[in-house]
Amino acid sequence: MSEFKSGFIAIVGRTNVGKSTLINTIINQKLTIVSDKPQTTRNNIRLIHTTPTCQMVFFDTPGFHKPKTKLSNFMVESSTAAIRDVDIALMVVEEDDKIGRGDQFLLDKLKNAKCPVVLAINKIDKVAKESLLHKIRLFEPYSFISEIVPVSAKTGLNVPELLSVLESLLPYGPKYFPDDMVTDKAERFFVAELIREKILAALREEIPHGIAVDILSMKERKQKNIIDIEAEIYCDKNSHKAIVIGKNGDILKWIGTASRRDIERILGMQANLQLWVKVRPGWRDKDADLRRMGYVPEK
Repeated sequence: MSEFKSGFIAIVGRTNVGKSTLINTIINQKLTIVSDKPQTTRNNIRLIHTTPTCQMVFFDTPGFHKPKTKLSNFMVESSTAAIRDVDIALMVVEEDDKIGRGDQFLLDKLKNAKCPVVLAINKIDKVAKESLLHKIRLFEPYSFISEIVPVSAKTGLNVPELLSVLESLLPYGPKYFPDDMVTDKAERFFVAELIREKILAALREEIPHGIAVDILSMKERKQKNIIDIEAEIYCDKNSHKAIVIGKNGDILKWIGTASRRDIERILGMQANLQLWVKVRPGWRDKDADLRRMGYVPEK
């Protein structure tokens, strides 16, 4: 064990750059929800990648953005807190030809980090080699960046190279979690997240972030390999409730069917999922509702 490496890695970046897709590719499981809408990830999610020589504990953080509610302020604070007391900060950017304001904001925070900073340029499957070299050169003035690794989280291109770089920067240390453990989050959390992912997919741009999911109960039927799940979908407005339900309940039915499919894959058993839609005006700015949803800043 003296040669074993371990440590904590914060994955940070502005919204919608592919952080969740990257971590799903690394652990070879879909445990973080993926959407083309910004601000999809709301919590710091710990995900664990273990090999014979190292254990990496990743924090998949909410994207950096300008906060407008208590919820979005919590999300930004979570991302900022994740940079503290980790062994490596992994910043993810897109393959575009500039350093945007959001990237610059994060770079300013990372320049004083007490840990190595690794930059992953994502979505390189979409860009020509000349454009990629231009993007790499843009980061040359930032001497605090230890390594730059171009990757495609979607295809897995260069992800093994990225893992090799991260392992080289990790300290020697103990194995914090069992070999077969890939997250420290409870099953309820991932069930709620899978339902929310399907809501985001179903609603497109109509009401993307005024939605929350509360798991009321999860009860496994003994000796039948079936789990009964009851969940409430909260939205800001009555008009949003009608959109979530859809004409003749078709949207809510699709959300339930698509969610159940993923839940059964994750839990490895048949799921009986019951969904209700309720209106909770202004829940994103109410402390009690945020605590109920699990959006509590880490101390």
